[in-house]
Amino acid sequence: MSIKVLVVDDSALVRKRLKERLEEDPEITVIGTAPDPYVARDMIVQKRPHVVLLDIEMPRMDGLTFLRKLMKYYPLPVIIVSSLTPKGSRLALEALNDGAVDVLCKPTAADIMFEGLIERIKAAAFVDVCKRKPFVSETPSVAPKLHLAQTTHKIVAIGASTGGTQAIEAVLTSFPANAPGTVIVQHMPPVFTTTFAERLNSLCDIEVREARTNDTVQPGIALLAPGNFHLVLRRSGARYYVEVAEGPPVHHQRPSVEVLFRSVARFAGPNAVGVLLTGMGSDGAEGLLAMRDAGAWTIAQDEATSVVYGMPAAAAKINAACEIKPLQDIAQRIMLHVSDG
Repeated sequence: MSIKVLVVDDSALVRKRLKERLEEDPEITVIGTAPDPYVARDMIVQKRPHVVLLDIEMPRMDGLTFLRKLMKYYPLPVIIVSSLTPKGSRLALEALNDGAVDVLCKPTAADIMFEGLIERIKAAAFVDVCKRKPFVSETPSVAPKLHLAQTTHKIVAIGASTGGTQAIEAVLTSFPANAPGTVIVQHMPPVFTTTFAERLNSLCDIEVREARTNDTVQPGIALLAPGNFHLVLRRSGARYYVEVAEGPPVHHQRPSVEVLFRSVARFAGPNAVGVLLTGMGSDGAEGLLAMRDAGAWTIAQDEATSVVYGMPAAAAKINAACEIKPLQDIAQRIMLHVSDG
């Protein structure tokens, strides 16, 4: 099946570049390009694309307003392609909460993001947006909170991709203030991760921030890998700390869940809990297996609650997960397996 894509962007140059590069893949057909949502609306009805690439900041109607209308009247998979700015990243996160399945930064003339975009388009084409549920619709004041009787020195490692922003939010907003030190990789561009960390920090009882080299992994703090950098766990005596490193992409990703999980397996072993959430591809599956083999307790999200059952499915296939659970149960399972200290 050829995947039909509609590109919506007010820049003629971006529309042209995306169309030319995407159509180099034989499995993708760009059925049209639109300079604004009004033109896009008519093309969607007439040509019925499988996936829409949508800019956020456009004249006549902004992309966020259009997305909300689309999800209400004609739901289909939407990938946000936004400018690499703080404002663009904030709006992109809003779009993810409003039903978009993924977010990428807008390409430049020498950009190498097209391979990743093509992978995301192919994954998005099979997302049933009508089945998606807002697991984090509650405000922090009424969200169910878990309890941990005493501070633990175990650590939690979480990896996610497509659909992961909501999934990570659902997990972390249930963590108590003394939750174990947590390290996270979410496939996301630079700047977007900064905004995502700030959002999580505003919602959670724990502190959430972008990781920096030499940050200590300690109770009550979650460290998020910065976009375009790997996150690696290290140990010095009884102290766990992280390094933020460049290095080559792994599974076409930087940051890569695989890189994080393998470092956790090596330096934390049975002192860790590994969690692999929704996402396309197989990044992190082998790393989760390495964690399990090293004595860690490992959890994968189930198919029913995953936006894309790719990474968790890959983990389940190789028996990397000690248990497979729906998203709403994962925070509780984490606390159970760190409570033995």
